[in-house]
Amino acid sequence: MIPSILIVEDDITFSTMLKTWLGKKGFDVQTAGTCAKARKLITSNDFSLILSDLRLPDHDGMQLLTWMRDLEIFAPFIMMTSYGEIQNAVTAMKLGATDYIKKPVQPDELLNKINEALESSKNRKDTAAGKKDASNPSKTDNYKNNFLEGESEAAQKLFSYVNLVAPTQMSVLISGASGTGKEYVAHRIHQLSKRGEKPFIAIDCGSIPKDLAASEFFGHVKGSFTGALTDKTGAFEEANGGTLFLDEIGNLSYEVQVQLLRALQERRIRKIGSTKEIEVDVRLISATNENLKEAIAKGSFREDLYHRINEFTLRMPSLNERREDILLFANFFLDQANKELDKNLIGFDAAANAILQNYSWPGNLRQLKNIVKRATLLARGEFITPVELGDELTEHNNNNADTGNTISTLNKEEAEKQLIINALKQTANNKSKAAAILGIDRKTLYNKLKHYNIPQ
Repeated sequence: MIPSILIVEDDITFSTMLKTWLGKKGFDVQTAGTCAKARKLITSNDFSLILSDLRLPDHDGMQLLTWMRDLEIFAPFIMMTSYGEIQNAVTAMKLGATDYIKKPVQPDELLNKINEALESSKNRKDTAAGKKDASNPSKTDNYKNNFLEGESEAAQKLFSYVNLVAPTQMSVLISGASGTGKEYVAHRIHQLSKRGEKPFIAIDCGSIPKDLAASEFFGHVKGSFTGALTDKTGAFEEANGGTLFLDEIGNLSYEVQVQLLRALQERRIRKIGSTKEIEVDVRLISATNENLKEAIAKGSFREDLYHRINEFTLRMPSLNERREDILLFANFFLDQANKELDKNLIGFDAAANAILQNYSWPGNLRQLKNIVKRATLLARGEFITPVELGDELTEHNNNNADTGNTISTLNKEEAEKQLIINALKQTANNKSKAAAILGIDRKTLYNKLKHYNIPQ
């Protein structure tokens, strides 16, 4: 049976182009320029997939999605959205969308998403034996192994380098501030390498006592020193054939650096108390939040070891350098917190979104994750508000807002208009819920809609 697709798009030229291109790819395609027409077509046809723009003349794509799910129509739904509306796309996925794609649409990316959505839908139907499932089993390809890579230019550059170096045998040094996701990048390199099926062993060099470091790296035999009650396998042996990740490598003592360099050069280790050498084959990935070149100049880090571990360098951008990703990560961490805390929050209200985007995030992703988890625990409604985000973020936001007279009345009105638009999108144009998010009554909301010429 030929898969059928409904394209909901008011740009006739773009819609026609998509219809023609997808038709050549073997799909049966129909188009609609409004939500009203889309509803008529959906009720009279059994489409395999809906591809809808977010912004439409009469309503928007989220309202169409909500209408379908209310009628228990669970065809895969892919939302097309501009780059600046990623937050709304994430909200759409929480409402049941299968995936989203940014405009301008890349044809090959769209085709991959369509095929994945159709395959996922087929698998669910096969396993559910006809039962309807309104859940959201498919997330965007950016969600890999419990982490989100991001959509910003900095993120794309970083992971293009990750994809480039991963298949090689080069040792990699990952530098960046605490909380930026260095260990995830190390995991990703390992998974994409030829060693992906072999062990990945991570060692926090900052937490190893100096007198136990050699034992942690190379192991020991029973009785080799006081407290060695049993044989111990070291990290090098555990990682044999795979990847050894040394986090905060700059914290290693000079003596341990010498032992580490020897093991890397000779590819052999000897357990403490043993006369037998063991051959090891490990790929080394290291991470640091220190400037190792400065450490070399001070004499606290060996230059020869630095060159051994640094065949390829990756620099982790701070969260402040990838601000386009803040709301994506916030919603991703909210999903995790919902599962962990057995909650079912939809997202962040418009004011909370603004605060998240305006904060400087000195603690990077780790700080964002902790704040979102705390806010999820505290939240009593469907959305996280500024109250749950805490005083540090809200005071920072207020201080920025009060600094000088940099925000004109016009800009304040534009900001308020955007908050209203975001609230309406988050609630699928439900005026009562949007008013609650904004902290105003329904009548005031209607007055503001009229004042800002926002379609009702």
